[in-house]
Amino acid sequence: MTTTTTSDLELFEQLEFRENPLYEKIISDILENQYSIVEDFFSLEEVAELRQSLLTKYEEDNFKKAAIGNRVNETIEKSVRGDFILWMNEANAELLEKHFFAKINSLVDYLNKTCFLGILQKEFHYALYPEGTFYKRHLDTFQNDDRRKLSMVCYLNDEDWKPENGGELVIYKEENGEEKETKIYPFPGRMVIFESQILEHEVKPVKTPRMSITGWLKTR
Repeated sequence: MTTTTTSDLELFEQLEFRENPLYEKIISDILENQYSIVEDFFSLEEVAELRQSLLTKYEEDNFKKAAIGNRVNETIEKSVRGDFILWMNEANAELLEKHFFAKINSLVDYLNKTCFLGILQKEFHYALYPEGTFYKRHLDTFQNDDRRKLSMVCYLNDEDWKPENGGELVIYKEENGEEKETKIYPFPGRMVIFESQILEHEVKPVKTPRMSITGWLKTR
């Protein structure tokens, strides 16, 4: 009978670890800039399927007007944000959504293993911005809840999405004592991940309905 020691287990865990170049790029970007832009995190086929899922649920009137504040203390302010959302439930997710969460969970596991972030929870929702709507500049954290550590937006727009359709994400960041604005267009398959408690951001008015899955990776 062979006894497995602590050293054996540590060695086994080291052998099991495989560096992921994409995840390493995300980590490097966030360490350097507080945000990362990832192209084709989801394939165009996956984006098309998730987009159809979003549209079907929206047409079935399952969405609700988005509010500001966390779920404990929500208020609807049309002058601040105009999107409609539907929260996703991983436990009761459809097969397509289970695949979405599997990819997110893979990234979370990697971040926890390599960066010791302590991500224990996550929350995601479908989001649709009708024509003319927007989300004013804000920070993704609350006075009574600071668990959100990383914000994520996965864009589900059509393949022919153009910059003139509006709806770009603008990230505000201090550099050398000056504020810098970074515009990020919501091209399909693109994912943006950024530090929730540091970077203020906004969604500019849209001219064509803008679709995404938005979520947060949370501690505790």
